[in-house]
Order: sequence, then C-alpha cells, then structure tokens
Amino acid sequence: MWVVLVTTDTAESARALARTVVRGGYAACVNIVPGVTSVYVWEGAEREEAEYLLVIKTTPARYPALEAVLREQHTYTTPEILALPGCAVSAAYAAWVQKQCTAGPD
Repeated sequence: MWVVLVTTDTAESARALARTVVRGGYAACVNIVPGVTSVYVWEGAEREEAEYLLVIKTTPARYPALEAVLREQHTYTTPEILALPGCAVSAAYAAWVQKQCTAGPD
C-alpha cells in the first residue's frame, strides 16, 4: 500500500479530487485535512498559503494512473504529488485497499 500526499487550495477542489480518485478506483480512501499552512518559494517569491492536504491510500500498481488523473484534474500548474510506501500496514486494511483499487475502470 502507498500513501500519496497532495495539497490543494480550496475545500471544493479537495473534495472534487477525492471523489474522482475514489470513484475511479485509483484510491481506496482519501482523508482531507483542512488548516494546513504551506511555506514555499514559487517563481522566485516566498509564499505562505492556506491549503488542504489530501492523504490518499492506493497501491503501487494503481499509482501511475492515479498520478495521471491528479495531474489532469488538479488546479495547480505543478501540484505536489508525493507517494510514500507503507512500511507496516495491517493485513486487513491492506487487503481492503487492494480490493478497492482493483475495482477501478483502468
């Protein structure tokens, strides 16, 4: 199982991305975490922005399709898409994630 972190600017955008990836079978579950503050440099200027963090659970096999959908649907020019392997995942939860992601249309 992989955990994919994605940030976006609005609650509406976060919910739309979450629904798209879950309904499409690209992810089993997405947690939306409001109240994230991101500090970064973009186009030479330091910025501090309020964002929403999406915590997406998927499988390595579904990641390429998930990333493609996120890039296509995201409102940012260069969205943060960071995939982390699950080092220790309960067997039952991992099986559920696998089942949900296998059900996708791709």
